[in-house]
Amino acid sequence: MFGGQVAAGDVKAHEAALVRLCREFDPVSIPLTDAVAVYESLAHMEKLIAGAKLRLAARVEASNEWRHRGHRSAADYLARLSGTSAGAAHTELATSQRLVTLPGTEQAVLHGELSTAQAAAIADAASVDPAAEDRLLRTAARRTVRELRDDCARVKAAADPDADARYERIRRERSLRTFTDHDGAWNLHARGPVDAGARVMTALQPLIDAAFTAARADGRRESNDAYAFDALVALAHQTDASPGPDGPSKRRPRHLALLRVDLEALVRGHVHGEERCELTGLGPVPVRVARDLLGESILKLVLTRGHDVASVVHLGRGPSAAQQVALLWSQPTCSRLGCDQLWTNAEIDHRTPWADTHQTRLDGLDRLCTHDHRLKTHQGWALVAGTGQRDMVPPDHPRHLDNTTHTGTDPP
Repeated sequence: MFGGQVAAGDVKAHEAALVRLCREFDPVSIPLTDAVAVYESLAHMEKLIAGAKLRLAARVEASNEWRHRGHRSAADYLARLSGTSAGAAHTELATSQRLVTLPGTEQAVLHGELSTAQAAAIADAASVDPAAEDRLLRTAARRTVRELRDDCARVKAAADPDADARYERIRRERSLRTFTDHDGAWNLHARGPVDAGARVMTALQPLIDAAFTAARADGRRESNDAYAFDALVALAHQTDASPGPDGPSKRRPRHLALLRVDLEALVRGHVHGEERCELTGLGPVPVRVARDLLGESILKLVLTRGHDVASVVHLGRGPSAAQQVALLWSQPTCSRLGCDQLWTNAEIDHRTPWADTHQTRLDGLDRLCTHDHRLKTHQGWALVAGTGQRDMVPPDHPRHLDNTTHTGTDPP
């Protein structure tokens, strides 16, 4: 709640001051030395204002003003006022209502520490498991929005009393729709169980790699998203993989995914607390689905106890492949803290050059996305001492490995 009485006139006065600031604001006039500081202030102001709107949304709904103005719902009214979609407005309303029972999240919103997306994700998960609220707030402070949403999905999955029923509901509600947006571009949106999504991405990945290789051969550099679209179109041109009356057809794309499951959960039949049962990069699945997937001979499986790798099983490959699977468990994203690029876009990097050791040890490897690997290789950046996700710093930073003492001390 607000600390004191705030009338509409008070807000209008601040709005007038903000209007003057924005009208007089000239980006070109900002010295380059001040540009980052100014942007930081504007970003904080944006969070503060978005947070105030978020906290007020439930009151707007209760006012019934939207009825008087002829709107179908409060969400429709808010969407019109804010210039957003009805779906975004529904999320805003739901978050506003949940904040009442989540004091930690409400305080973070009050002080401009969370974006609307972060607040919505935390409120959604913490409303199911309030005990996870503090941990999710810490995640929001250090991780990307994607990583926060992944963590929130795990919280909801662990708190779900009937994961199989949720999975079945998602399967029943599966959908694929297309639409043409205001720019005249074709859009595709699909929603369904994550293991089905894994099958689709497994079929697409070789075609994405082929599109990437072809582009490099032609001297073109495009985004991974562009290559993925080209792969989808190429997949549509392929011959149907199912057997037909005219003879043998192409082999079905194999389901290849990294299943991460805590051993206790696999034995018990459901996850508990912070345990995991998920397909890497896609999301949680019920233990029942995990058990079904284990029947597919080329599934990569990591059994874990807590966050440590207890056993690595790679069905049908050698030790080096098993080593890679273990690394995927411990580091599913880029090792640079704050980078959420998934393992499919990361490269394995030796902390100490292989030419110096002639050894490849699991505890001496990191995963770096293409961008961060380029920073390390060509611009001298380095991950600070440690393991797992951690800061990456430029060559002149005091925590750079070349600038630390030989005793292994990590400067503050």
